[in-house]
Amino acid sequence: MVEHDAQLDLIFHALADTTRRHMLDSLKNGERSISALAEPFSMSLAGASKHLRVLEQAGLVRRRKEGRINYCRLDAMRLAEARSWISHYERFWNARLDELQALLEAEDKVAAKKPAKPMENGDEKHD
Repeated sequence: MVEHDAQLDLIFHALADTTRRHMLDSLKNGERSISALAEPFSMSLAGASKHLRVLEQAGLVRRRKEGRINYCRLDAMRLAEARSWISHYERFWNARLDELQALLEAEDKVAAKKPAKPMENGDEKHD
C-alpha cells in the first residue's frame, strides 16, 4: 500500500503543474520531441527536460533517443491508477449526496403534511 501511495504522490505531483498537463495533452496524439513539447511555452530544452523528468518519474511519459533527438510518448496506464483512486471518492460522495437528497425529500414530505399554523390575534401578515 505504501508503494502504491508513493506512486500516486508522484502522479498527482506531476499533474499539479499546468505546463506538465499541457505536455501530456500534446502527447495524447502521439510521440513528440522535447523541442516540440517546449515550443508552445517558450522555454529552454533544459526547462522542458526538467518537466519531462517529473512526468517520467511518475510513469506518465516514456522517453527514447534517436540520434541526438529525444522523443517522448504518453504512458496512460498510470493515469488509470489515479482515475481509480479518484473513482473511489466519487462513489463515496455520490452515496453521501444520495443520502442527503433522501433526507431533504423526507423533510419536504413531512412539511407538506403539517397543517398551516393559524394566525393568532395580534399577528399581522406583512407582504
